[in-house]
Amino acid sequence: MKIWKAAFVTLLSSSLLFGCSQSSKTDSEPKKTDKSASTQQSKELAQVTKEYRGYAIGEIDELVKDTEAFTNAVKSGDIEKAKQIYPLARMHYERSEPIAEVFGDLDPEIDAREGDVPASEWRGYHRIEKGLWKENTTVGYEQYADQLLKDVKLLRAKVETVKVTPDLLITGAVDLLNEVSTSKVTGEEDRYSHTDLYDFAANVQGAEKIYELLKPALEKKDKNISEEIGSHFDQVNQLLNQHKKGDGYVPYTELTSAQVKELSQAIDALAEPLSKMGIVVGES
Repeated sequence: MKIWKAAFVTLLSSSLLFGCSQSSKTDSEPKKTDKSASTQQSKELAQVTKEYRGYAIGEIDELVKDTEAFTNAVKSGDIEKAKQIYPLARMHYERSEPIAEVFGDLDPEIDAREGDVPASEWRGYHRIEKGLWKENTTVGYEQYADQLLKDVKLLRAKVETVKVTPDLLITGAVDLLNEVSTSKVTGEEDRYSHTDLYDFAANVQGAEKIYELLKPALEKKDKNISEEIGSHFDQVNQLLNQHKKGDGYVPYTELTSAQVKELSQAIDALAEPLSKMGIVVGES
């Protein structure tokens, strides 16, 4: 997937450079018009990135609050409360991953799965998940709870330094979906709690937020692609809703192989037109 992503970014960059390099020996009036349109588009995209930054920071603010509640439950030995909060808190992280993952040092501290890092360095949400579901205890996990809260608060402080660009949004939206279809669909993300569908839904919601923000600019360039993306989002959301239970989702282990395949294929079908979004928006 890294090769595909690199190709996509190269294609996006080439498209933008190509658009910027087109100059014709026509009279000055069309040039003024093109410049005016380009300036207007730049202003619109600047507003989009500003709105997304506010959205992502809002999600991380909620992550801090829910993580504090989660870690307090762990430290007080309230296993059931900790289990209840776990998937809900992580949804905030999953929605904001295009920004959260900018900090390569903090992401594994918060979100590494067993085997992703050396055993002696493994901590974060999934380390505590193993204690809650596999070992059915919080004893000995207090230190991990304290460190998790510190790491999440550090993320909140660092996120203020992130420069949000249209490229980050576009590649981030596609990456959120690729993460579901290439790794999370295996059920290894939340291998002890089987709360994977919460992560699925949050990744889709994060990608959909980016699409919604870019939708006005996208519709001006290619309404058909915009409508195609919207239709695919509807299809994925309908499939996810089929697996809801109350305000949450059923354990991932309750899905049949056919249901997992259907969900994976729907996400792949969405990712394909979504990957064109940056090229279309960048066209002059």
